[in-house]
Amino acid sequence: MFVLGIDPGLTRCGFGLVEGSFDGLESFKALRAGVIETDPGMEVEKRLGQLLVELRALLSETQPDAVVVERVFFQRNAKTAIPVAQASGVAVALAGALDLPVRQFTAQEVKLAVTGYGAASKIQVQGMVTRLCSLSEIPKPADAADALALAITYFMTSRTERRLALGRPG
Repeated sequence: MFVLGIDPGLTRCGFGLVEGSFDGLESFKALRAGVIETDPGMEVEKRLGQLLVELRALLSETQPDAVVVERVFFQRNAKTAIPVAQASGVAVALAGALDLPVRQFTAQEVKLAVTGYGAASKIQVQGMVTRLCSLSEIPKPADAADALALAITYFMTSRTERRLALGRPG
């Protein structure tokens, strides 16, 4: 199964495609990761339009079975929260329009799923992504590593949900 994680942002939107399964093995293959960047000097509607076009092309190329987008849970600065929420809306709406299953997880949920600790640092999450995907180095930029972590969270969470549905302990 292929899952595309999206770490939304208007200036930098991270993405990461992970191949995995639900067989209980915690090993994943990072197939592609990077960022979509827009020019902060452009009007917001043009930047959102560019993000839409580039995400549509990415979804067409990668053909994921599901999409995971980070849920904007809380940000101290409304100036950054609003563009992140707008970018998130573009990603969620596009995946929905393409009839792809969409999940959203908060940063804390990602940290818990990937490291086992909901207050883990960014570097701890990136280290686990590197280990779980058997990579030789931490994916860069950080937005791409975060997107891979989102995709991994999909597999970890789905595995737990399946076990609970079958009445088996984690």
